[in-house]
Amino acid sequence: METPAGGLRAPRLLVVDDATIMRKRIAGIAREAGWEIVAEATNGLEGLALYRQHEPDLVTLDIVMPELDGVETLRQLRTEAPESRVVMVSAVDQRAKLRECIALGALDFVVKPFDKERLLSLFKKYGAPSEPRRPIG
Repeated sequence: METPAGGLRAPRLLVVDDATIMRKRIAGIAREAGWEIVAEATNGLEGLALYRQHEPDLVTLDIVMPELDGVETLRQLRTEAPESRVVMVSAVDQRAKLRECIALGALDFVVKPFDKERLLSLFKKYGAPSEPRRPIG
């Protein structure tokens, strides 16, 4: 996907959340901010596989999910792809886990329920595509 200005590609996002409504909301706001949604995953295992396949510029990652939670997903992702850029998404009662995620290398976090402006500001902040990636896996 190309952006209108200068022919550069739009930044690419992977949305990982077990709640369909949250994935759709995040994806919709990201599209509004000019992002391409490369994939959506319902748990950490799917998220890791889709990251390997698409190598997005940014991942939004829920903390509480089945199969593999967001903390362990982030831990594995940072091991496999240290250059990965991740924003954590979580409920208010997960602040201790959010601190752990920041220590593991997450760029930022959004607390649910989030407002549209908070997400738009994050997408603007992290909107430039990152450096070319080395193949992982």
